[in-house]
Amino acid sequence: MRVKGIGLKRSIFSGQLGPELDGREEVLFGWVMSVRDQGGIKFIIISDKDGIAQITVKKGEVGKRVWERAKRIREHSCIGVRGIVRKTEKAPRGAEIVPKELRVYSVPKKLPPFPLFGSSLPKLDKRLDIRAVDLRRPKAQAIFKIRGSALRAIRDYLNEEGFLEVNTPKIIASATEGGAALFPLLYYDKEAFLTQSPQLYKEQLVMAFERVFEIAPAFRAEPSKTLSHLSEFLSVDVECAFVDMNGAMEILEGLIGYVVHRVREECKEQFKLLGFEPEVPSGMKRITYDEAVELARRHGVDVDWGEDLSSMALDAIASELKGYYFITGWPEAIKPFYIKPRKDGRSESFDLMYGDLEIASGGERIASKRELMRRIRDKGLNPKSFEYHLKVFDYGMPPHSGWGLGFDRFMMVLTGQKNVREVTLFPRDQFRLTP
Repeated sequence: MRVKGIGLKRSIFSGQLGPELDGREEVLFGWVMSVRDQGGIKFIIISDKDGIAQITVKKGEVGKRVWERAKRIREHSCIGVRGIVRKTEKAPRGAEIVPKELRVYSVPKKLPPFPLFGSSLPKLDKRLDIRAVDLRRPKAQAIFKIRGSALRAIRDYLNEEGFLEVNTPKIIASATEGGAALFPLLYYDKEAFLTQSPQLYKEQLVMAFERVFEIAPAFRAEPSKTLSHLSEFLSVDVECAFVDMNGAMEILEGLIGYVVHRVREECKEQFKLLGFEPEVPSGMKRITYDEAVELARRHGVDVDWGEDLSSMALDAIASELKGYYFITGWPEAIKPFYIKPRKDGRSESFDLMYGDLEIASGGERIASKRELMRRIRDKGLNPKSFEYHLKVFDYGMPPHSGWGLGFDRFMMVLTGQKNVREVTLFPRDQFRLTP
């Protein structure tokens, strides 16, 4: 049943099919979702990138060749159809296609080991093993259409705010954040690493462009087994000159609000399919690290001042603070070396939270070369490893601030998913390197 060559040229997608096209000849492609046989008539439902369409094949109404081919079509076959549009209230979108020509481009040798159009699904790992097939599910497609809408919205917002999109290296000579969460590699005859963040490069770029952003993968070798950690993730990074910590938070808050409004407007069908709609932010509360510690303690969670907040502490805080909120003024000892410290042991830093989930982190940066060198040493790092970065400070580094948004975690919030791997096309963690 395989036909060599395509032989047809698409004229519409399923989303364009409707009763207003009644009587027109159109060409449609897609994958067979279902075949309903009622003796002398067959209803073939196909799906494409826009949704579904109905092909109605009635014996005696279509040619013999089309009828014989339709009798042998199986679910998940890849087909093309040329035919006449006929309006009918019983079909999806109020119209069907009566085929003049039916081409079968591939016939499945295997059927998926789980239903693509039902509600019962196996564990995520089984679906990830054949991810390209899993992504045919309408709900999976809805998630990634929302993801595409969110990425467009982020770029639109930052462009309107005067930011320049940049691309920085992903193979680096030294750790951006410090610590052991690095993926080493051999770069010709030198040791190198996959970047944890574009932090140092975007700081340098504000010297030339003032406002820059990047949307790119980052890599962290953290052996975390939570539902919100990945080894390779998409990061939205922003850096701007002559802006302090509060200004950086305002930009982030504005971006989140804009994106939520955009996806709610553009993806109504997708959210309806998911049975979920993201919360519209109405002002993001700001609490200090000290207040967060006290809040956790009131709920019986033991937190020593100066340590990071545990998942139990964040659960306690989230029980009182719903939706989006900022935690500011973190202890300088637990923040990266480039974050500007205060005199009281705290720092000009913030995390953006959604419930107990951290989705962004940022703050004001150190603009003094001498102070930055001291902080590098305090972190147990070697300033010589950062000479390429430190030397540009001799040419006039402006005060600057910025943040990094974990886009995959943000997608969990936008789509109501509990596992970050559901919103990532081909997730990478400590257990998965394929497909």
